[in-house]
Amino acid sequence: MMMEEPAFITIPYQEFKVIVQEVHSLRDQIAALESHQTADIERLALDIALDRQRLAKLEKVEPQPLQRDRGDILRALIVANGGKMLAKDARQKMHLSRSRFSELLATMGDYIDTKPYYLNKSAKVLILK
Repeated sequence: MMMEEPAFITIPYQEFKVIVQEVHSLRDQIAALESHQTADIERLALDIALDRQRLAKLEKVEPQPLQRDRGDILRALIVANGGKMLAKDARQKMHLSRSRFSELLATMGDYIDTKPYYLNKSAKVLILK
């Protein structure tokens, strides 16, 4: 088996100096690209945050007049029951379908909390905030 001897290449000092300058120039360019990349990432993160805020504003649904009236009725019904009431009982007393009652609860998020009933986790309790 024959081992190869390491090959040394000799170059004049001026060429070496040019190579070193080019390496430094490439390092500076890489640093500039990295800083631009960091700035772009920060700008994108800010854009994403602003888009999320805009979407949240668009997704917030204002209750219609009839829903507002039903919301007042629902709050009065819960107050009459001591501030807590099973959602099923409230829905039945208001003579609303499940889907209509669910829509009403979605608009009442600022006023009413829903929690699972401690005796039956599938049932929900409505609580005034």
